[in-house]
Amino acid sequence: MSARELHFINVTLPLRDERGLFELKAVGGRWTSIVPQETVLSGDGSFVPMSALAGEMSRLKAAGRIDLKGFMMLPGFVDAHMHLDKAYSLSQVGNASGTLLEAIANYGAAAPSFSKEEIRGRIRKAALRALSYGTTTIRTHLDFRLRSGIEVAFRTIYAALEVREELKGIVDMQLFPMCPYDRLTTAEQDAIEEALRLGMDGMGGAPHLSETPESDIDRIFATAARWGKPIDLHADESDDPSKQTVAYIVEKAMEYGYGGKVTVDHLCSLSAMDTRRAEEIIGRMKAAGLSAVTLPPVNMYLQGRGDSGLIRRGTTRIRELLDAQVPLAVASDNIQDPFHPFGQGDLLKIGLVTAYAAHMGSSADLRTLLRMMTEVPAGILGLTGYGITEGHSADFVLIDALRADDLFTELPVGRTVYKQGRPLYTSVQQSAWGLDELDRTEEQAQ
Repeated sequence: MSARELHFINVTLPLRDERGLFELKAVGGRWTSIVPQETVLSGDGSFVPMSALAGEMSRLKAAGRIDLKGFMMLPGFVDAHMHLDKAYSLSQVGNASGTLLEAIANYGAAAPSFSKEEIRGRIRKAALRALSYGTTTIRTHLDFRLRSGIEVAFRTIYAALEVREELKGIVDMQLFPMCPYDRLTTAEQDAIEEALRLGMDGMGGAPHLSETPESDIDRIFATAARWGKPIDLHADESDDPSKQTVAYIVEKAMEYGYGGKVTVDHLCSLSAMDTRRAEEIIGRMKAAGLSAVTLPPVNMYLQGRGDSGLIRRGTTRIRELLDAQVPLAVASDNIQDPFHPFGQGDLLKIGLVTAYAAHMGSSADLRTLLRMMTEVPAGILGLTGYGITEGHSADFVLIDALRADDLFTELPVGRTVYKQGRPLYTSVQQSAWGLDELDRTEEQAQ
């Protein structure tokens, strides 16, 4: 990593203050100065406009003084819930019914045929694609299919560990194995402990799918506490209002004093159950210190498959969780696999779908969504030194947008991603009309 200085002027920092511009400096990959500007700075002739650098990686690497001309800088996006190992497997694993249960069954049947090299390639591809859209930190849930055999299960573990090491300093990755459920054997429990010993960052799973959910949750908490690891569980990903494992997770979090160390994802059944019961559970989640992740694109795709007429969309009670001040992030979940045939790892697109699903269209709502893919998931993942703050790592994304509203209304193509002060990716919007008068019309409209 170069120790050269980065110096930006005329920067918009929407997470700090959208009303003014800022001047920023970084040395050795860390922010050293962040100062509000009283006026627009013209520089001394050595500052290069970002518009002249975007899409030109060789010039970008050489540029130390950059004028953003009012465009925005954000800390690197944080994707709190992905399945990198399953990404891009759709051509091999289909899902005719489009249901969650068929996706689980079909992927489980195919899993023994995937080599470690194939899984590693999918993880790497998905992580780098997410990076290109501005994501610099990912928590990924890993298939840990012990019922298919120890060797099959550990292919994914070893593949993920290898990619995490390969991409160190490029994309930060937290690895959470999906612990098996339904009356674990001693050998399976030993395998979970071995995965933790190898370097897994926490424990995951989907106990709502189990015939013995409470005993599975007991085991997960006992193991996590013994290893001092956080817990991140798929919870109640179902249209069935009787699925309420989150209520028991809350009890265990209180019992173990695990506030701030438990995340629950999906929570689809909260929307299906009686409002009074849902509000009671949400209140207890807040009291227990639980965090949550909502995954609207995948839930909208998978849920409501048995409905006709007015079809339930599967998203959780986003507004109610926010109103209760439960830390709530948005995340990508699955990418082009049997669980979700779409997706690219672009959190701005995830945020837009969330805005549709939760009726979040005001300027305040859009800024809430922006925090749900930056500061909130950074807190959920326990990131230290996150954000555009003096002394913190210079991990950020430059976006061709002047206001936070533009992020979701325009979904800007132009993004330039830095990690520890190094430019890693840049893209630019290029367009041309076939008639001169159309070019002039577009220029006048901008």
